[in-house]
Amino acid sequence: MRIAVVVLNWNGRKLLEQFLPSVIRYSVGTEIYVADNNSQDDSVDYLKQNFPSVQIIQNTSNGGFAKGYNDALKHIEADVYALINSDIEVTENWLVPIIEHLEQHSDTAIIQPKILDYTHRHLFEYAGAAGGFIDTYGYPFCRGRLFEFLEEDKGQYDDNIPVFWASGACFIIRKEVFDELHGFDEDFFAHQEEIDLCWRSFNKGYRSYYIGDSTVYHLGGATLEKGSYKKIYLNFRNSLFMLVKNVPKSRLFGIVFMRMVLDGLAGIRFLLKGEIKGLVAVLHAHFDLYCNGVKMYKKRDGQQLKNYALVPSIVKAYFIKGQKRFSELKIN
Repeated sequence: MRIAVVVLNWNGRKLLEQFLPSVIRYSVGTEIYVADNNSQDDSVDYLKQNFPSVQIIQNTSNGGFAKGYNDALKHIEADVYALINSDIEVTENWLVPIIEHLEQHSDTAIIQPKILDYTHRHLFEYAGAAGGFIDTYGYPFCRGRLFEFLEEDKGQYDDNIPVFWASGACFIIRKEVFDELHGFDEDFFAHQEEIDLCWRSFNKGYRSYYIGDSTVYHLGGATLEKGSYKKIYLNFRNSLFMLVKNVPKSRLFGIVFMRMVLDGLAGIRFLLKGEIKGLVAVLHAHFDLYCNGVKMYKKRDGQQLKNYALVPSIVKAYFIKGQKRFSELKIN
């Protein structure tokens, strides 16, 4: 099985200096690539001078996470792509249990490892933690992370289980499935494009898995800082885009409408906290849905399966019932 480890970079010379050595050291038997998204710093020169074994793919523009990977992977021949953020530290033998699972389970298309916080190494990391799920209204959450609450890693998720989505921070996918699904949706630019891809994979009958025997550490917020206007906007917008593309037709209007109501409540919460940019970002996201809703609807591909949600409403569970840990949720 040919494995290509692909790091997407944009103006991240310092991150490459800090994190790429662990990728090279612990990814033996793979080909390692850096896909550069038209960086304006000295990233490419630095790579050529210091990491001659790493292959460089230079994209002609910065198309974000989605287009950046789509463009780069066209130039890579492999059976499996391991897509990792430039701020990921991998550990010894991190790929071994992942490859073993893929070899033994042909219906598994996508995998993520356990993702812990690079700075607070006893905590799960926000972007993926121990595997992702969504609720009826498309709100994503993880084992080990519900909204802003992060659990300590005490071995409670040292298992291998099917999940609904895998984190784009460390995202392993079979090339044939990536090609069949035509890659990430480039209209997303960044954020939740991996959930959309996993949802489309789910609708095709493939499985996504979390492998707790593999561990990586994620710094997080290296490209878009937490709480930035663009990050809030992209998360709200792309979540709506994802619903329009993937929710079964019979339930689509009701779910999108209710989601927009919940988004409105989130906007009011931003306002009450004095975070005006958050409110404006939500309004911007909704405006974009009005402008692009028909375009997203036309992207619906084949059958949209009904049993995508793990819980009815993670918002209700977290903010009203006070359920902060995954183990406290009432699972469908």
